Amino acid sequence: MGSRHGGRVHELLAALSDLDARYPNIAEINYQLAWTYEVLDRETEAVPLYEKAIALGLPENELCGALLGLGNTLRLIGKTARAVEVLRSASAQFPDNKELDAFLALALHAAGEPTEALRTLIDILCETSEDTGITAYQRALRHHASRL
Repeated sequence: MGSRHGGRVHELLAALSDLDARYPNIAEINYQLAWTYEVLDRETEAVPLYEKAIALGLPENELCGALLGLGNTLRLIGKTARAVEVLRSASAQFPDNKELDAFLALALHAAGEPTEALRTLIDILCETSEDTGITAYQRALRHHASRL
């Protein structure tokens, strides 16, 4: 939604809250409302809305975003073990979506697992980089990451 990026977040929140009051069991409304609360740094209010949106059922592309949002929001409010669990599950469900692994690395670091976080980031780098230096040393990077 462009309003989140256009400085009209409070207007968007009011409109989504109004829609949610009229249609409380629409997954997409709950997802957009959660995302908007997160943008406003109101993470605690976002968590149950992400969870409800996921439980109600979202299209695959929105489900990936909702799981990422839920996992990251849990990390931000200090529920790091649950954040890691959500993001690992999401990564397994959407293995091609490397952004999930990047947020998983953040959650792992916050959960006191910096070595696993670094391994995860090196794996992402090796899998996604088109840099000739990274691709040339990919095998060595993976080897050293496995020995951290």
